[in-house]
Amino acid sequence: MVIIKTPEEIEILREGGRRLATVLYKVGKMVKPGISTKDLDNYAFKLIKEMGDYPAFLNYLPDGADSPFPASLCVSVNNEVVHGIPDAGKILKEGNIVSLDLGLKHKNLFTDMAITVPVGEVSVSAKKLLETTEKALEVGIEAAQGGYRIGDISHAIESFVHSNKKKRRCGIVEVLAGHGVGRAIHEDPYIPNFGKAGVGAKLVPGMVIAIEPMINAGNKEVILGKDGWTFRTADGKMSAHFEHTILITEGEPEILTKL
Repeated sequence: MVIIKTPEEIEILREGGRRLATVLYKVGKMVKPGISTKDLDNYAFKLIKEMGDYPAFLNYLPDGADSPFPASLCVSVNNEVVHGIPDAGKILKEGNIVSLDLGLKHKNLFTDMAITVPVGEVSVSAKKLLETTEKALEVGIEAAQGGYRIGDISHAIESFVHSNKKKRRCGIVEVLAGHGVGRAIHEDPYIPNFGKAGVGAKLVPGMVIAIEPMINAGNKEVILGKDGWTFRTADGKMSAHFEHTILITEGEPEILTKL
């Protein structure tokens, strides 16, 4: 069931989204060769607690999971698509790319955001992957107009990514998707990054959703690691992930996870 947020809830989500963006961009600036993925997680936790909030992913146990997520921040490096578990022994190297996915609980309401950043100087192909994925998010957000449908978001993302295939090969991850967010970290509706325009749930003012394209440098196939959390590309090629929490309005959507 799609949940329409009240004006009071929307104000809380605006503040929560601003706080989340503040934390995530600070963590992103900390990325450099020689730092561990656990260092990034510790920093995110510290910043969130200093604000008086709570990291939404820490000890999160979704349906189907064997164990709760053990960290505040998902840190996914190179061929890791999403849900990478931070590790003190996992050191970032020049040329890596790293996806940072973070959820924030502020006054019992949730926002969700992700960015992918380069570690030092990266290859031309890595830069292009990041640019394509971030632009795919922008295109998806532009399609999230009040009165449109979920399929319009999905189709816009897919059409943009496929248009880039003429220049380079890339794959849209199909087994993972965006979602509603607010009273829980994951709510209806389910928002695929591919699909047909004009189908799916109607976008109604007051809906709050997270749009999050995940694009692979190779094909679309992914595999789940033995830890039960980390998804990786099946062909070993890099993957990028960008996400914003947005509010559906009568017209253009409002990005809540912004400074």
